[in-house]
Amino acid sequence: MAGAFRMAKTEEMTQRAEHSIVMDRLALDDLVTGYALAVDDGDWPGYLALFTPDARVDYRSAGGIEGSAEDVAAWLAETLRHFVIRQHLIVNRRITLTSQDGAPGDAADIRADYLNPMRLAGPATDADGGPTAPNYTCAGRYDFTARRTPDGWRLTSVVVREKWREVRQPSG
Repeated sequence: MAGAFRMAKTEEMTQRAEHSIVMDRLALDDLVTGYALAVDDGDWPGYLALFTPDARVDYRSAGGIEGSAEDVAAWLAETLRHFVIRQHLIVNRRITLTSQDGAPGDAADIRADYLNPMRLAGPATDADGGPTAPNYTCAGRYDFTARRTPDGWRLTSVVVREKWREVRQPSG
């Protein structure tokens, strides 16, 4: 065929592999975002759906517990009920996919920083009776590990490494 463009087989395979890596990275980014939203919204069934059955979560550096996703979800539900505002901002995500014979593998590590402004329940409110600005802020780094499952990417481990926190007393 004169003038017809024909892509070499290796270029086609490379493009498929690159497309797969991009799709995996987007799915892993969505998994981390889902984690933050589930915690902030207190969506504990949604939180648990993000994990493999054998997953472990470690909040000890933030004064919490280490255990199964179920144990930590119960602890978070109890602890976070004291906060009327919660907003986990997870940024600077570095996603590392495992490689298997040069192709994307079925495991990933995600390191991401977090900033978590929250509002402790209490008497300080604005003129309309609503909560005012956050008075409890913490920040640090998450180390997530994930595995590809038949249901998509799921977390196998979450380790929280709190670096700092600030608690301000209500004014007034």
